Amino acid sequence: MSHLTVFLEHDAQRPELTTSDPALAAAHLAHVGVLFERLQPDRPLSPGADAEAVLAAYAAPVARLREARRFASVDVIRVTPEMPEAAALRGKFLEEHTHDEDEARLFVEGAGAFFIHTADRVIRVVCGAGDLLSVPAGAPHWFDMGIPPRFTAIRFFTRPDGWVAQPTGNPIAARFPQFAPKSCAASQAEAGLP
Repeated sequence: MSHLTVFLEHDAQRPELTTSDPALAAAHLAHVGVLFERLQPDRPLSPGADAEAVLAAYAAPVARLREARRFASVDVIRVTPEMPEAAALRGKFLEEHTHDEDEARLFVEGAGAFFIHTADRVIRVVCGAGDLLSVPAGAPHWFDMGIPPRFTAIRFFTRPDGWVAQPTGNPIAARFPQFAPKSCAASQAEAGLP
């Protein structure tokens, strides 16, 4: 379900570029220091698999990334609409923020959208199963898990205390449409994208 959309910072209505080609998305993201890869599990994974099964299925790619990028720990996060804290958790990520470490996520199920704010553009990357995205330390961004939220991802950390965000105070996220998994798929189909 990978899909990349590039907007001018001041115009959230007319994208400059939209693509579902993973190679084009990876090349475009590399220009702004963002790592994007498509990864396959080492073994089949059943829907709703527990954290241990998820990490076992992706053992080789996880080990490679931990060594190459010096990640100290990994965990698995699953968010579903049935979770009482889903709305609050979603809200926690919707403001533009930065981190002192790379924010790396390997999506296993479902989907979510990262919005990366560069000097004069906003790049939306909708990630689905098999998509690895690593936003570099210091890059302004926000994450929208959508309504309803439904995803499972492996998270990579370099800090022992995990995810720590520093809000930028920039209200830009409010100007961009929120991620709606069904409407995103419909707009991709209208544009003739897979």
